[in-house]
Amino acid sequence: MKYFHGTTDFYSDGGTAVTLGKFDGVHRGHQKLMRHIKILEEKEGVSSVCFALGVRRDSLLLTGEEQRRVVEQMGISCFIDCPFLPEISGMTPEQFVEEILVKRLHARHIVVGTDFRFGHRRAGDVELLKSLQEKYRFAVHSLEKERYHGREISSSYIRETLERGELEQAAVLLGRPYLVSGQVKHGRRIGRTLGMPTVNLIPPEEKLLPPNGVYASKTWVEGTPYPGVTNIGYKPTVGEKFRGVETYLFDVDMDLYGADIVTELYRFQRPEQKFRSLEELKAQMHRDISLGKEYFGG
Repeated sequence: MKYFHGTTDFYSDGGTAVTLGKFDGVHRGHQKLMRHIKILEEKEGVSSVCFALGVRRDSLLLTGEEQRRVVEQMGISCFIDCPFLPEISGMTPEQFVEEILVKRLHARHIVVGTDFRFGHRRAGDVELLKSLQEKYRFAVHSLEKERYHGREISSSYIRETLERGELEQAAVLLGRPYLVSGQVKHGRRIGRTLGMPTVNLIPPEEKLLPPNGVYASKTWVEGTPYPGVTNIGYKPTVGEKFRGVETYLFDVDMDLYGADIVTELYRFQRPEQKFRSLEELKAQMHRDISLGKEYFGG
């Protein structure tokens, strides 16, 4: 996948099917748009382009690297993570169409949601795009929003479910389990002294995490998934000063320090709590592991 990040110097060499939006969660609604440009790519001989503009930088459902990875897994040919700079945000809607979509990306198909807005002060909409089809020789495809239980699927909807610890519902909205990724860091090795070695991640502060507690999880290491249980929080029994993500992999003992891993969170098991001793903590960890194994079918 061709990837442009943090630059306005992007381009396409040939005709494209472009979808535009924030794509901050790459949820089921976003995936619907991406599947459509993939169909056009196969039928029309164009390249699929996902153009993300104006993404928020806090409470992220996906970090930049996670977003790139998920988009690539969708099979998209080109992903443009465009910075929201005045040279872009200041364009009138028709300037944006002519300069970005037509001249740089050679758009032959433009795929957007029915509520799509663009250009300076969000003055452009789907109807404006359709009015420019003949002039610029592209076709506009306007897709209805995906819905769940009568409500439009959106990133804010997903954030609400995550903040309540409803990981199974979040997975339905996302079309995949909620994930946290990064490079394994050294911890205090408390788990190893208890006979239950763990792997530790310290996500960036802008990454949205569900409530502190223990979750049934699955961690991917070099393409292989390992079920386990994950604790999110400050580990009050040992008194950490940072909010981390610590995972025990069932029946696996590997030295993963420095490895890049992806941890998927499946179900909330219990809130984080402080224990009076490491022995109490160890006993509870065994109960957490049993519940996690039960969730994954033993």
